[in-house]
Amino acid sequence: MYYLGVDLGGMSIKAGLVNEAYEIVATKTIPTGRGKSSKEVLKDMAMLCKDVLTEANLTEADIDSIGIGSPGIASPEDGIILSSSNLNFDHVNVRAEIQKYLSCDVYVENDANCAALGEAIAGAAKGEKNVVVVTLGTGVGGGIINDGKIYRGAFCGAGEVGHQVIVKDGITCGCGRKGCWEQYASATALIRQAQEVTKEHINSKIVSFAGGKIENITAKNVFDAAQAGDHIAAEVLKKYFQYVAMGLTNLINILEPSMIVLGGGMSAQGDYLVKPIKEFVQAEMYGGLSLKTKIRAAELGNPAGIIGAALLGTTIK
Repeated sequence: MYYLGVDLGGMSIKAGLVNEAYEIVATKTIPTGRGKSSKEVLKDMAMLCKDVLTEANLTEADIDSIGIGSPGIASPEDGIILSSSNLNFDHVNVRAEIQKYLSCDVYVENDANCAALGEAIAGAAKGEKNVVVVTLGTGVGGGIINDGKIYRGAFCGAGEVGHQVIVKDGITCGCGRKGCWEQYASATALIRQAQEVTKEHINSKIVSFAGGKIENITAKNVFDAAQAGDHIAAEVLKKYFQYVAMGLTNLINILEPSMIVLGGGMSAQGDYLVKPIKEFVQAEMYGGLSLKTKIRAAELGNPAGIIGAALLGTTIK
């Protein structure tokens, strides 16, 4: 039996065929076409899924279900995207539209939740039942797995971990609040922190790794400079790791997961990211308790969303 997973984004739609070993065996990608109506986008998605099946010499009878990961808030059981500002979708019945073209069961879920499910089933947290996946990228996203299933909250919007406030009256966030964790723990935040410091320390290796231009600094430049012995980069990272640890400690205190998985672009740093963060989390632990929650870097990368979406039906049926 196979499963179809779809990553519906503002710029592109990616469809992947996943086998029972949780491997993606065929993929195809098309532009989303943001000027299109929801019905047009979903028809394109259905045709894309058909193309993937054709390429793999399979038919609908070989497919258990189709899962779709989308930005925004979704109701998986009803197959409806309740709200997605990135796509201008508002209470769109995805299941009904896709089933005009394909007779499979169809499920829809927030894309970060899909990535979390993928890591829990087939990635860094394989075998764990209570997991929080935190994505450190342009922003800070998250997905919560409770007893092997996605925890969605009462109104399907749980998991917005990046919008816990860690600095009172801090930096204004895109959500409208001030001091959100996202403004201090994202890759974007690390870049901003490095740019601010290097204005006073132009000779830092951070700048040289960025081609001599502060405006070109990337998160990787900061890690590379620190690993090359640059003390300015090391100080920037130390402060950044402390910010990340603050939010993770809050999550551990509230949810007590068996594992936290750090995903997003920053996870490529592996132990250079995870090891110091673990140390700072231990220092923050309530009452000096020993840190029992494991913290690991994500393993699946971008395919996590497709794998998690593909396997949605197995956790809902």
